Amino acid sequence: MRNNASDIATSGAADDPLGSRLAARLGALREGRGWSLDQLAETSGISRATLSRLERGETSPTAMLLGKLCAAYGMPMSRLIAEVESQGARFMPLAAQSVWIDPETGYRRRLVSPPSADMLGEVIEGELPPGADIRYDAPPVAGLEQHIWLKQGQLDFFIEGKAHRLTAGDCLRVRLYGPTRFLCPPESGAVYAIFIVRT
Repeated sequence: MRNNASDIATSGAADDPLGSRLAARLGALREGRGWSLDQLAETSGISRATLSRLERGETSPTAMLLGKLCAAYGMPMSRLIAEVESQGARFMPLAAQSVWIDPETGYRRRLVSPPSADMLGEVIEGELPPGADIRYDAPPVAGLEQHIWLKQGQLDFFIEGKAHRLTAGDCLRVRLYGPTRFLCPPESGAVYAIFIVRT
């Protein structure tokens, strides 16, 4: 099974320390489950060739690709990013917070909470450029609770096709079971915080 529309990655992962660690972690996750590249391709809908390049660090994954991989592994994207960062800190100054940039859309994702594999709650800051359109086929974990608080701009957040328009200061609390979409109007970007609660 392949989804060519979202089966996109860009070069340059090897030049980015976080990208190199992420590539290694993706390979370790697959091997830890005893999956072949073909099995992961079938589960995720990402081509075998793209998966191979991602794990070798030859390309950087887009937000949509990471969404598909996290759904295949049953883990939130923030958890995956946290696993390639150092563990155990309670305080995380702004300068130390890791930022991942989607090479396809320019979407910036900042891990605000100190990385921890043991804690159930996390805070993520997202910054979408004007006109950004990011879609996820499924949540990484069914029933994942999220609180989306829009700090600046305007955002249309779709849950299973139903649109919720957020303007600055609005907050939406959801449990995710199906496809979602983040859409910014052409004239406005969006800066928001997502509070993730794992059960």
